[in-house]
Amino acid sequence: MVNSQTVWLVVVVLALIGAVCLVGFSQQRTRAASPLNEEAIRAHIKFLSDDLLEGRGTGARGGEIAAGYIASQMEALGLKGAGANGSFFQPVSLVGVKADPNTKLTISGRNGKESFKFADDYVAFTGAQTEEVDVDADMVFVGYGISAPELRWNDYKSEPADYRGKILVMLVNDPPATNDEPNLFGGKTLTYYGRWTYKYEEAARRGAAGVILLHTDSSAGYPWSVVRTSNGSWRFDIARNPGDNTPFLNVRSWVTDASARKIMKLAGQNLDDLRAKAASRDFQPVNLNLKGRIDLKSEVKRVQAPNVVGILPGRDPKLRDEYVVYSAHWDHLGVGAPDKSGDTIYNGAVDNASGVASVLAIAEALSKLPAGQRPRRSSLFLFPTAEEQGLIGAEWYSKHPLVPLDKTAADVNLDSMNVLGRTHDFIPLGAERSSLKAVVEAVARERGMRVSPDARPEQGSFYRSDHFPFARVGVPSISLKEGNDYVGRSKEWGEEQFRAYNTAHYHQPSDEYRDSWDFRGLLQEAEIAMAIGRKVADMDQMPRFNPGDEFAKAQRR
Repeated sequence: MVNSQTVWLVVVVLALIGAVCLVGFSQQRTRAASPLNEEAIRAHIKFLSDDLLEGRGTGARGGEIAAGYIASQMEALGLKGAGANGSFFQPVSLVGVKADPNTKLTISGRNGKESFKFADDYVAFTGAQTEEVDVDADMVFVGYGISAPELRWNDYKSEPADYRGKILVMLVNDPPATNDEPNLFGGKTLTYYGRWTYKYEEAARRGAAGVILLHTDSSAGYPWSVVRTSNGSWRFDIARNPGDNTPFLNVRSWVTDASARKIMKLAGQNLDDLRAKAASRDFQPVNLNLKGRIDLKSEVKRVQAPNVVGILPGRDPKLRDEYVVYSAHWDHLGVGAPDKSGDTIYNGAVDNASGVASVLAIAEALSKLPAGQRPRRSSLFLFPTAEEQGLIGAEWYSKHPLVPLDKTAADVNLDSMNVLGRTHDFIPLGAERSSLKAVVEAVARERGMRVSPDARPEQGSFYRSDHFPFARVGVPSISLKEGNDYVGRSKEWGEEQFRAYNTAHYHQPSDEYRDSWDFRGLLQEAEIAMAIGRKVADMDQMPRFNPGDEFAKAQRR
């Protein structure tokens, strides 16, 4: 005879087994309920980040394969090409330059001469789009290299002639906030004035021959290895046509902190003292009494590296000529300097095969909906080229749009997806600038999640991906990022994982596909992106920038 304790034990065990089975069934049901095809996403990433594609370099064979693959996937889904004559390709005319790694940068003054080694001490590339530039020029320290009249800030206080033909030396990022002005240049948040792209643009407008940016790991938000790998091989610009008077720099360069200190020692200056002076509105440019010499020889090639663009028409006859954009750049860094293991292929699995795969999955999910359930507005799937070169493909599209900008409701951008697991929160970079904020908050509520602010505002991530050119031309835009609060993990775990990736794998050959990835996080993030896009597509009114936002004036509707 079985006693009561045994019966109770059996009941408890069966209950536990039932609970485990129920949890497992619930998880399977939740996973099966996802509108996104996980197997297809995994296959897309594996292919796009395979060594066969040689890092999807801009203008390289592997990049052409990637663009062709993406176009074929959209065609198979029944999407329409957005380009000329129904093509899925929007050609982008580029000029690539690859600096001779044997080039020396030599700086001399009354206190002696120093030569700096390419890659180890400095990197440089030319904006002249020619095979050789020979610069031998005086050097001027211009603080942060910023002219911001609305903030009463001008690092260029001398006459314009004082900068023409000179090499301008400047600090990266924005001037720091002060106790009296805690929100100066956005406080902790990096503004566009702090981006290297702005600094080069402003110096070129002043007629400078070159710029040397002074790198530090803390100010840039990434180590020197990222600067070296991102700028030590092919660099691209939009091709200039004859008669194009767009200003350019003969030399665009970075130097390490150790090199910067050597340069200032040659000038009889203390770098820390100069940094302190540059943090004030009273800063005056400093003639360093140095000569910088670089005879920069480069390989040059002209290429057509396309944006890839497809359209899924909306269901509403009144709104289908308006568009919600989903974007993810297809390019990475191609083949470059070997890492410690000898690997030379920069596969870009996370950055950004994962984003491309996710946007393709969104396109698949929307295209398979019954006609009566598709979004009211049309969906435009944009895969820009040359993002790693300075958002060039997205900039080209913003200046040569395939659908009218005043009919473009929003851009939802995906760049480097979450492969670490599900989170309790997500970060919609830029949502607070427009009425998209209410949209993302509604999506969060529906999922029982939180909307978190940018976890690392000092890195200026809003200005570093393909949604930014859309914002500049007046299209409300976000770049979606996962939060830091991972399900089942400590509060510190997410930040630890970010630092590990940023230090060891960002823009390195080791950014490769791994079977250990947790695709639940990627699916969650992509589903959020699609939900945001769906809400925008079905709204009666298109989103608008907030009055007073820096991009509101560019809005065309």
